[in-house]
Amino acid sequence: MDRERACEDRAVLDLRVCFVGESFVAGVGDQRCLGWAGRLAARATAAGQPLTYYNLGIRRENSTELRGRWEAECEPRLPAGADCRVVISTGVNDTQIENGRPRIDSGDSVRNLADILRRAREKGWQALVVAPPPNVDDEHNARLLVLDRRYADLCEEAGVPYLRAHQPLRENRIWMRDIAAGDGYHPGAAGYDEFAALLAPYWLLWLADPGSKLPVVR
Repeated sequence: MDRERACEDRAVLDLRVCFVGESFVAGVGDQRCLGWAGRLAARATAAGQPLTYYNLGIRRENSTELRGRWEAECEPRLPAGADCRVVISTGVNDTQIENGRPRIDSGDSVRNLADILRRAREKGWQALVVAPPPNVDDEHNARLLVLDRRYADLCEEAGVPYLRAHQPLRENRIWMRDIAAGDGYHPGAAGYDEFAALLAPYWLLWLADPGSKLPVVR
């Protein structure tokens, strides 16, 4: 009975979630126009947790650009009195090579994410960070793995859940086949299905109790 009452109490809350980040958040390449963010929102509703979700992903955006705009876009969507959440995923565009060097230095990438997490905490918004996914370029993936470890360390220090999805997706044949069939980065619907399925158990736990320590994604 207590468990049922807790579920009912959560259901009546005005739960609002902003997803911020790059093209994978936006769902580029998905024939269903949902991406992993839309799929996670649908899973929450199907599990009895209604929510208002906002997809604020921008293609080719790096973490410096994200840092400059995310709060102003989230603020009107996360009003006082609501259960306000932010899901962040960035890093792939930071680690792309332009003019012989990464677009954003890894130290700046970490500082950008640290600032986003600090501001979310100051606003009273619960945050969740999703690792940048892999692509078909092994050298690029090596840079992403370095950033993935630094992001994981930062989130552990900040007490923010971090879902290390990069390596599981590299080992996922459907994801890798789907991105190879496209532009080498963005999957179609099948790949986003796999991404969302990987994240879904942790996502639902976080919605139920944002203060809980999530198990490691494997």
